[in-house]
Amino acid sequence: METIISVLVQIISGAVGGNLAGMSKQTLGTGFNTLLGGIGGLILGQIASAFFGTSSGEALDIAAVASNIVGGGVGGLVLTWIIGFIKQKMAA
Repeated sequence: METIISVLVQIISGAVGGNLAGMSKQTLGTGFNTLLGGIGGLILGQIASAFFGTSSGEALDIAAVASNIVGGGVGGLVLTWIIGFIKQKMAA
Protein backbone atom coordinates (compact mmCIF):
# COMPACT_ATOMS: atom_id res chain seq x y z
CA MET A 1 0.00 0.00 0.00
CA GLU A 2 2.87 2.37 0.72
CA THR A 3 4.16 2.03 -2.83
CA ILE A 4 0.79 3.06 -4.29
CA ILE A 5 0.71 6.10 -2.05
CA SER A 6 4.30 6.95 -2.98
CA VAL A 7 3.54 6.72 -6.69
CA LEU A 8 0.44 8.90 -6.32
CA VAL A 9 2.42 11.51 -4.36
CA GLN A 10 5.11 11.51 -7.07
CA ILE A 11 2.59 11.92 -9.88
CA ILE A 12 0.67 14.70 -8.11
CA SER A 13 3.88 16.51 -7.17
CA GLY A 14 5.08 16.16 -10.76
CA ALA A 15 1.83 17.59 -12.09
CA VAL A 16 2.23 20.60 -9.81
CA GLY A 17 5.85 20.98 -10.91
CA GLY A 18 4.81 20.73 -14.55
CA ASN A 19 2.28 23.50 -14.12
CA LEU A 20 4.88 25.63 -12.36
CA ALA A 21 7.18 25.15 -15.34
CA GLY A 22 4.27 26.08 -17.60
CA MET A 23 4.10 29.51 -15.99
CA SER A 24 7.14 30.46 -18.08
CA LYS A 25 7.16 31.11 -21.82
CA GLN A 26 7.81 27.37 -22.35
CA THR A 27 4.17 26.50 -21.65
CA LEU A 28 2.52 23.64 -23.50
CA GLY A 29 -0.99 24.32 -22.25
CA THR A 30 -2.47 23.22 -18.95
CA GLY A 31 -3.27 19.67 -20.03
CA PHE A 32 0.14 18.86 -21.46
CA ASN A 33 1.92 20.62 -18.60
CA THR A 34 0.02 18.42 -16.15
CA LEU A 35 0.54 15.22 -18.17
CA LEU A 36 4.26 15.74 -18.75
CA GLY A 37 4.70 16.87 -15.17
CA GLY A 38 3.08 13.69 -13.88
CA ILE A 39 5.29 11.53 -16.09
CA GLY A 40 8.45 13.42 -15.13
CA GLY A 41 7.45 13.29 -11.48
CA LEU A 42 6.98 9.56 -11.60
CA ILE A 43 10.30 8.95 -13.35
CA LEU A 44 12.48 11.19 -11.19
CA GLY A 45 10.47 10.31 -8.08
CA GLN A 46 11.29 6.63 -8.59
CA ILE A 47 14.96 7.43 -9.19
CA ALA A 48 15.09 9.60 -6.05
CA SER A 49 13.35 6.90 -3.99
CA ALA A 50 15.86 4.30 -5.13
CA PHE A 51 18.79 6.66 -4.58
CA PHE A 52 17.74 7.66 -1.08
CA GLY A 53 16.70 4.13 -0.15
CA THR A 54 13.02 4.88 0.42
CA SER A 55 11.71 2.46 -2.22
CA SER A 56 11.87 -0.79 -0.28
CA GLY A 57 8.25 -0.69 0.86
CA GLU A 58 9.00 0.62 4.33
CA ALA A 59 6.51 2.67 6.31
CA LEU A 60 5.77 6.15 5.07
CA ASP A 61 7.90 8.42 7.22
CA ILE A 62 8.83 12.06 6.79
CA ALA A 63 11.97 11.28 4.78
CA ALA A 64 10.11 9.02 2.34
CA VAL A 65 7.28 11.50 1.79
CA ALA A 66 9.70 14.42 1.41
CA SER A 67 11.76 12.44 -1.09
CA ASN A 68 8.62 11.64 -3.10
CA ILE A 69 7.42 15.24 -3.09
CA VAL A 70 10.77 16.79 -3.99
CA GLY A 71 11.70 14.14 -6.56
CA GLY A 72 8.27 14.25 -8.16
CA GLY A 73 8.02 18.03 -8.20
CA VAL A 74 11.49 18.57 -9.61
CA GLY A 75 11.06 15.78 -12.16
CA GLY A 76 7.79 17.25 -13.40
CA LEU A 77 9.21 20.74 -13.57
CA VAL A 78 12.35 19.71 -15.43
CA LEU A 79 10.68 17.44 -18.00
CA THR A 80 7.96 19.98 -18.78
CA TRP A 81 10.45 22.83 -19.07
CA ILE A 82 12.76 20.84 -21.39
CA ILE A 83 9.92 19.76 -23.71
CA GLY A 84 8.55 23.33 -23.73
CA PHE A 85 12.01 24.72 -24.51
CA ILE A 86 12.44 22.29 -27.42
CA LYS A 87 8.96 23.15 -28.74
CA GLN A 88 9.70 26.88 -28.54
CA LYS A 89 13.03 26.50 -30.39
CA MET A 90 11.44 24.38 -33.12
CA ALA A 91 8.72 26.99 -33.67
CA ALA A 92 11.24 29.82 -34.05
